[in-house]
Amino acid sequence: MPKMKTHKATAKRVKVTATGKIMHKPCGASHLLSKKSSRRKRRLAIMVCVAHADVKHFKQLIAPGGAV
Repeated sequence: MPKMKTHKATAKRVKVTATGKIMHKPCGASHLLSKKSSRRKRRLAIMVCVAHADVKHFKQLIAPGGAV
């Protein structure tokens, strides 16, 4: 069976921390910003943890060889 490849689109959008958490930027921060409050824009600018239910799937996508 061939090796599993890293999903490059996902790998570019997420970051794995030193403790193994997967962080991503929330959606909605790229355009139509005039209607959003400053507080909302600030919150959209920071990276947040991936939902607990999705962590296993993300690890499979970005792990070299697909191993978890």
